[in-house]
Amino acid sequence: MVTLQTAENALKEVYLGVIANQLNVATSPLFAKIKQSSSNIFGKEIVKAAPYGINGGFGAGSETESLPESSASDFVQLRSTLKNLYGVFEISDKAVRASASNAGAFVNLLSNEMENLVKSCTFNLNRMLYGTGTGLLAKITTVDTVNGNFVCDTVRNLMEGMLVDLYNNDVKACETAIKITSLDRVNNKFKYDQRWGSDFVAANRQMYVQGSKGRELTGIEALFTGDKLYGLNKKDYNWLNAYVDSEEGEISDIRIQSAIDFLEENADSQVNFIATSRAARRAYQQYLNIYRKNVDIVDIGNGIKTISHNGIPVYADRFIEEHSMYLLNTDDFTIHQLADWNWIEGEGGKVIRQKPGYPTYSATLVKYAELMCDKPFGQGKISNIKFTVEDPYKTYIPENV
Repeated sequence: MVTLQTAENALKEVYLGVIANQLNVATSPLFAKIKQSSSNIFGKEIVKAAPYGINGGFGAGSETESLPESSASDFVQLRSTLKNLYGVFEISDKAVRASASNAGAFVNLLSNEMENLVKSCTFNLNRMLYGTGTGLLAKITTVDTVNGNFVCDTVRNLMEGMLVDLYNNDVKACETAIKITSLDRVNNKFKYDQRWGSDFVAANRQMYVQGSKGRELTGIEALFTGDKLYGLNKKDYNWLNAYVDSEEGEISDIRIQSAIDFLEENADSQVNFIATSRAARRAYQQYLNIYRKNVDIVDIGNGIKTISHNGIPVYADRFIEEHSMYLLNTDDFTIHQLADWNWIEGEGGKVIRQKPGYPTYSATLVKYAELMCDKPFGQGKISNIKFTVEDPYKTYIPENV
């Protein structure tokens, strides 16, 4: 007979290793290329010594004069706090009892819950990878009270089922998170569960994943925005400022190569991964179709193939700001963590617990980690990418999605 103890054993011995591998490898090709480490962790903080410049103790002299003076490389300490990443799944007591006499049904029940948990975690991990750490998902621009639609500046970070906090600047607009129920991905509209009312869902509200405002991983976009990074003021250290080409215009091999050349010459950085929005990738493909007969395709793992620039993969991801492209050296990034993904254990080592006051059981997956870049100056971004002619994709967008 299937019991909760059976589920306990399955979560610990069967699912944990599979889930951890999927989250580390299958979140995205870029996420999979970033190394993970438990070093440089002191308490709840990551503290890293970051050298910059070169050793100045070199010189050409004579046989009889004094040797060059020594001058060690300068360095500063990068600091950031470990972020608390949680994934919670829940099953009802009724579902457990209904499948108690059927092992196959119980396995299907548990597998479905694990699949949904992995889907939610990979979605949000990949979203955070390209974020700033603030957790901002979108901003509401207008409210259509007649049809119950709320228009926001982008829906690329949203998904049906998400629980979202609403803020008016730094003030929470409502104590209860709203649940996204429907998305219009063409017109940047969303609907939510109306049982919470609509008075607090208004224009200029900012949207964050429940409880996550200011608590997410310090993502790649943080290298290109804001005045501070890893506890340091960017204006005090030029090497904290990543390369930015924000001139509005077409994308081309020359434009990409110019950015790569700058990074190689000035930061000794070897770009090995180009991450771009889908719109920017289409603009690049349009350029290739016009000026090149042969387009190189590379395999970036897990059977994923993509176009490339001189052998460097050009991979498109939904979470990248539209018309933007990142040029990255993945060797400069590290996910610092206390340990890999694990279940939070309660009394007696139990990972499945009853939710107080409810006929449901839940388990929580956890990881304490932070993403850091040792050499921000070695990363680049090209933005405001435009098409040679109008984006042909617009022709194929269906009227009702």
